[in-house]
Amino acid sequence: MRITASAPTRIDLAGGTIDIWPLYLFHPGAQTLNAAISLRAHARLEPRADDRVGLVSEDTGREVTLPATESLRDDETLPLLGRLAHHFGARGLNLITRCESPAGAGIAGSSALNIAVCGALNAWSGWGLDAEHLLQTAQDIEAQVIRVPTGLQDYRPALYGGIAAVELSPGAVTRVPLTVDARELQARLVLCYTGEPRNSGTNNWEITKRHIDGDRHIHDCFERIRDTAADMREALTAGRWDDVSACLGREWENRKRLAPGVTTPAIDDLIARAVAAGAGAAKVCGAGGGGCLVAMAAPDRIAAVQQALADGGARLLDFTIETQGLIVG
Repeated sequence: MRITASAPTRIDLAGGTIDIWPLYLFHPGAQTLNAAISLRAHARLEPRADDRVGLVSEDTGREVTLPATESLRDDETLPLLGRLAHHFGARGLNLITRCESPAGAGIAGSSALNIAVCGALNAWSGWGLDAEHLLQTAQDIEAQVIRVPTGLQDYRPALYGGIAAVELSPGAVTRVPLTVDARELQARLVLCYTGEPRNSGTNNWEITKRHIDGDRHIHDCFERIRDTAADMREALTAGRWDDVSACLGREWENRKRLAPGVTTPAIDDLIARAVAAGAGAAKVCGAGGGGCLVAMAAPDRIAAVQQALADGGARLLDFTIETQGLIVG
């Protein structure tokens, strides 16, 4: 039996980082907005002639073959893959993965890979987990691997696709699909890779600890991030694209205030180039410090913005907004 699975990455539009538990509990009305995109993560399961488990990451060139014991769970070669395989009781198979997004891109490639692998292993094992149980499994095992709380938004675009809000409140995390013309949004976005993977020094866990320790500056930044997400949601669903662009700019200004490493001179230069070429706003995806940058411009300025970013050394990424989430076959 051979099983394949894939799941989309995402562009986070507004409200990121506030989705880390328990931050959203301190900001009533917290939400994140994201759009799934066609740069997908892939997993493939193939049978072996023995009871061992082979793990292969085609992107990183790392691979390891292990017995189906605790050593599979605890090996550090490909720790997420090993823990997932162990959790689902895998044996006698090879798990091969690849991602279409650059490493450290900040567009939730690890979450998309996690969902794709969970979907494939769920089918292989015959467990029949429903979507929400699959999501919870992915979230919890990733937290075991990275040893800090995970954000809650990134698994949902990978699982469901589309453009959505993730509403965050006590006792409930709710994905709400948004009625947005995906073609109109896509026609106004440019996505590029800055050439630098995200800086590990830009650590959401440090921001989280500062918030919990009572840092008023961090608290106020998240209040503005929450309010900007609410304003962007209203503008998105109304098709007020200039207002959406303005909110994207506000999101970036507020995010930069969270920590010094969120932006870098290279990022500042690329954003300045994009704005000079006609972009209304631009921001870094994910936690910042590198990775991907998304810019928003009127459709007749997109080509100029793309050229400006390419001239600045960025790698343009071709994408479409993805309506399909996890696919298992």
